Amino acid sequence: MNHLRSILTLACLATLATASGAQGTGITDIMRAGPRLAPAPAGAPRAPVPNVQRSAEYIVALVNSEPITNTEVQARAVRILRDNPEAGRYSRQELMRLVLERLINERAQMQVAKEQGIKVDDIAVDQAEQTVARNNQVSVAELRRRVAEEGLSQDQFRRELREQLTLIRLRDREIENKVKITDVEVDQFIRDQRSGNAAIPPNINIAQLLVAVPESASDADVAKLAQRAQGLAQRARAGEDFTKLVQEFSDSPDRASGGAIGMRSADRYPPLLVEATQSTPVNGIAGPVRSGAGFHVLKLLAKSQPGASDAVVTQTQVRHILLLNDAKRPTAESIAKLNQFKQQLQNGTADFAVLARDNSQDGSAKDGGDLGWARPGQFVPEFEEAMNRLAPGQISDPLVSRFGVHLIQVVGRRDAKLSQSEQREAARALLRQKRIAEATETWAQEVRARAYVEMREPPQS
Repeated sequence: MNHLRSILTLACLATLATASGAQGTGITDIMRAGPRLAPAPAGAPRAPVPNVQRSAEYIVALVNSEPITNTEVQARAVRILRDNPEAGRYSRQELMRLVLERLINERAQMQVAKEQGIKVDDIAVDQAEQTVARNNQVSVAELRRRVAEEGLSQDQFRRELREQLTLIRLRDREIENKVKITDVEVDQFIRDQRSGNAAIPPNINIAQLLVAVPESASDADVAKLAQRAQGLAQRARAGEDFTKLVQEFSDSPDRASGGAIGMRSADRYPPLLVEATQSTPVNGIAGPVRSGAGFHVLKLLAKSQPGASDAVVTQTQVRHILLLNDAKRPTAESIAKLNQFKQQLQNGTADFAVLARDNSQDGSAKDGGDLGWARPGQFVPEFEEAMNRLAPGQISDPLVSRFGVHLIQVVGRRDAKLSQSEQREAARALLRQKRIAEATETWAQEVRARAYVEMREPPQS
């Protein structure tokens, strides 16, 4: 699956640097990220890709009596090496060992999730699949075709999506509510940030113009599209209005809004976009840069440091109606009800605030579902990803999140400096994110330690 930012590959690669088994990149990051960008430069070291067909099948480990097979380890290693050349720095033996350790940790955590009765329904898996496709700027049908090219059946791909969603819900339950940040810690963070002692990535806002490259494009076609992108970049550098160029020529779904991705932390952008604009001044043009989707011409719209008094972020005024997960009301029933509400709103026969007050099972119901002006990172990723795709006035389709089913409406959007209290809340969120990552690693080690693991024969490639 060349260039496809597969949720499966990302989830696997995260542990190659931390054999302890801490959860790294998962579906939460997929929902925040854009398309997978260009592969590593030619000549980057790569470990040989294991041949799945070469070795006989056998059990390499038991996790509480549940087997992990050699084929499972091989298949996971293949996906990592195919899509992530940076994994090539590991020897073949070390790579297989780290992949096995990852599978052991996942298996132990999935067993905990089963004990706690955590389930993910088909609708949530459907939405996750759509998100992966959307973030790679391909259709679901094209995503499925590429998954098949990797040798994954559709059932296997969806099963692994379901497992990732299950693990996210488990970790939320086990960790999220236990992490607290004190005012003293916030004060110290802000002091460190303003003095330059805190290594926190800047907030950036990038606009992109995409010249798409079809999967079936010939070398001659790619050369023509590269020339087209270069010409558009030159026009932007010469002073033409970038928003108009995007609206007229971009192949990206966000072209109507001028291609602006929004003000957010640099670590929530695709790495190649950040690298391409790292030395670009505000309002400067970078690119074109190549990704799996095509050629990107970039404009750095804004850049600021979190915690700074002049920090600017893109804020969204949003409201929602939430129907909680409830054993008495299946997800499909909640979706049908919210679809009915959406139809009434579009027909002008209902008012959003009234529907929220009468039906929403969220604390915002008394305010007509109004969540106020939200900064990036304030909501769970699946909610924020759906919110960011809406233009002011638009209403989403029903969205399944870890909390329930939402109907979302964006009321407005603005770039604004954070007030002092908002700066403190943004700092608290950054600290909390870091603390959650640390707590997740500790928790994963504890789950691993509690599991009975019997190592059999080492995996072979």
